Amino acid sequence: MKTSAKFYHAGCPVCLEAESAIARYLDPTKVDLEIIHLGSAKNRVAEAAAAGVKSVPALVIDGHPLHVNFGAALSDLT
Repeated sequence: MKTSAKFYHAGCPVCLEAESAIARYLDPTKVDLEIIHLGSAKNRVAEAAAAGVKSVPALVIDGHPLHVNFGAALSDLT
């Protein structure tokens, strides 16, 4: 069974660099990764907040948020 992961970001340089690294290092045979650009999908900001995301970029794996770096506060995206 694959692990479910969501990578939330806002499209800033910090976020794009983290996206590249995350996508490169997670094994697609083991992890089902969805990449969500919150700058383009503002309707998913509430989803990210409900998952515990406080800032982006952030990776949520099986419901556990991991804040990768600081590009922007989630509140800045609303």
